[in-house]
Amino acid sequence: MDLLALADFNLVARHGGFGKAARAAGRPKATLSRRVAELEASLGIRLLERGARALKLTEEGRALFERAGHLLTELEETAAAIASGGERPRGRLRISAPLLFSQTAMGKIAGEFSLKYPEVRLEVSTEDRTVDMIEEGFDLVIRVNPSPDESLVGRIFLRDRLVVVASPGLARPAANEAARAVVRSTGDRQTWEVKTPDGVEKIAVEPVLALTSMIMVRDAVRAGAGAGRLPISLVSHDLAAGTLAHWGDIDGPEIALWTLYPSRRLLSARVAAFLDYLKQAFPMGTPDELAAYISR
Repeated sequence: MDLLALADFNLVARHGGFGKAARAAGRPKATLSRRVAELEASLGIRLLERGARALKLTEEGRALFERAGHLLTELEETAAAIASGGERPRGRLRISAPLLFSQTAMGKIAGEFSLKYPEVRLEVSTEDRTVDMIEEGFDLVIRVNPSPDESLVGRIFLRDRLVVVASPGLARPAANEAARAVVRSTGDRQTWEVKTPDGVEKIAVEPVLALTSMIMVRDAVRAGAGAGRLPISLVSHDLAAGTLAHWGDIDGPEIALWTLYPSRRLLSARVAAFLDYLKQAFPMGTPDELAAYISR
C-alpha cells in the first residue's frame, strides 16, 4: 500500500472533501483526487462516494479511515521522535474514565501527568457507558469490571471493595427491622448481604435517599441520613477516624479498575507513558493506595 496515498486519503476524509483538504494542506485539489483514485485502484475497492455537492465515505472507506488515522499519527510521531533523538511522548491522548474515579482521582492524575509530559495534550472524557474506542477516537479507556472484549487488551491497575457504613449514631437494625439507607438512584437492592466475623448477614434496607453519585451517597451517610454501600477507598479515612462505623463487607466480586486499549494497534509512547504513570501512582493497586492518593 502506498503510504503517501493513504495519507492523502486520510486528509480528504478528515476534512470531508477534496476542496477543504486541498486548502488545509496547501496542495492542488487535482493531485489529491488523483492520489485517492490510485489508492482505490490498488485496493480494488471504492473508498469515497463522489456526489455532485457532497462527498461520503463508503463502509470500506470509513473502516480504513478509522484505523489508518491512528496508525499514520503514530508513524508521524515516531518519525518526529527519532528525528529529535528519542521517542518522547507527544501529541493528543484521549481517555475515557468512569465518573467516580474521575471525581476523586483523575483531576490530580491529569495535572501531574501533564507536568511530567508537557508535549502530550491530555483530554479526559467522564462517562460510565461503554464507549466504542475506534469509532469515538479514544486511545485508552478506564473501566470498572469490563465485559470481555477480544478486540481490546489491558490490565487491572486498581482493586477496591464495597462496604456498608453508617454514622456511629445510627443503630444497626435488629433481625426483623429495616435500616435507613442512602442508595444509588440507578437502582439498589432492598437487601444487602454483608460478610461479618460471624458469617454472611442479610440487612433489609429502607431507602430514604436516592442519589446518582457515590460522592453524594458518602456525604449523606456522613450526615447521618442512613447506611450506604460505598467503596472502601472512599471511606477508609472516616473509618480510621471513627466518624463512620463499618457494618461489614458486601458479599460479592471485587471492584477491579482496568486500563484498556485496542489490541490491533501498537502501543504509542503517550499511552505507554500514561500506563507507567498509573503504575507509579498505584504500585500495588490496593484500596489503601487509592485512598491515600485521594487524600493527599
